[in-house]
Amino acid sequence: MVTAVGRAAPDGRRVAPPDGRRVAQPDGRRVAPPQATRIETQTHVETQTHVETQTQPRIETQPPAPRPPEHVARPVPTDPAARRAWEVAATVTDPEIPVLTIEDLGVLRSVEVDDDGAVHVQLTPTYSGCPALDAMRDDVTIALTHAGYADVDVSLVLAPAWTTDWMSDEGKQKLREYGIQAPSGHAPARSSGPVRVQLAVKCPRCDSLNTRELARFGSTSCKALYECRDCLEPFDYFKVL
Repeated sequence: MVTAVGRAAPDGRRVAPPDGRRVAQPDGRRVAPPQATRIETQTHVETQTHVETQTQPRIETQPPAPRPPEHVARPVPTDPAARRAWEVAATVTDPEIPVLTIEDLGVLRSVEVDDDGAVHVQLTPTYSGCPALDAMRDDVTIALTHAGYADVDVSLVLAPAWTTDWMSDEGKQKLREYGIQAPSGHAPARSSGPVRVQLAVKCPRCDSLNTRELARFGSTSCKALYECRDCLEPFDYFKVL
């Protein structure tokens, strides 16, 4: 005899227990309990995943500032008389870097010749207080006087300010051959947007980028003193101004 499990109904039948086990009927049959109707309600829950990402600094890249046109860096006059005087003045060299002419540097800004033959020359210093400027002015006067110009006037102009962007490619090559690394890139003060950071200065002797700055100022204020860690030679770097 099978022992019924569950509770008794008024008519004597055994009702299926809630846990779903089979129960015995009075006639001895085992009857499965009625299956409960399972109603599943699926609730659509919209979830929003908030992913926090670390904000990286936004670096806006801009194309390098265009190099000044040649007529701006070296405003050679079109007048034949003034051009001849320009060619004479352009032979004067920088007393601090004798391999460069003042034309290579872009220091020679203007040459004019009056109807009476007087020559007027304008120079722009590489920076205010440059000690070489007085020597340049005297050398220009001497060169033009020796060329036959009796009346020579050399004046200084500070605006627009001189920039290494005015240095000629030939002048930069002369610097490297002389052992001074030429300025790389354009003057950051003359371009809008982020300041471009220089990562390395190439050694002018062995072309290595494994260099370090020893002093912000080298033999002159417009140059910095560097050392090459490969060939162990010190060298000057003409700073971008």
